[in-house]
Amino acid sequence: MVMSAPIQVKLLGAGFVEAAERALAAGRPGDVSDAELELVMTAAVRLYAAKAELEEQPAPPVAAERVTPTDIVVTVSAMIRAVGLNLWDVSMWFNREKR
Repeated sequence: MVMSAPIQVKLLGAGFVEAAERALAAGRPGDVSDAELELVMTAAVRLYAAKAELEEQPAPPVAAERVTPTDIVVTVSAMIRAVGLNLWDVSMWFNREKR
């Protein structure tokens, strides 16, 4: 049986989400390796950015009811540091007009 691409992606995403939720529920986030998390985060960020550039109103990147402000700030801060940005750089992008 051949699956269409959207179904395959949904199944792959569900597997990661299930592993992440299990690790969080057990209080053992280290059960998901840094390398695995980096691969998933990198792919998700690149895909979201590509879609956001193409769409007038991109969907929110997270389910706001499932994350805390701390979750967001910790993650975004790490991402900003990882690529060598500073808050001034971010403020320019934050306030930019879409073309």
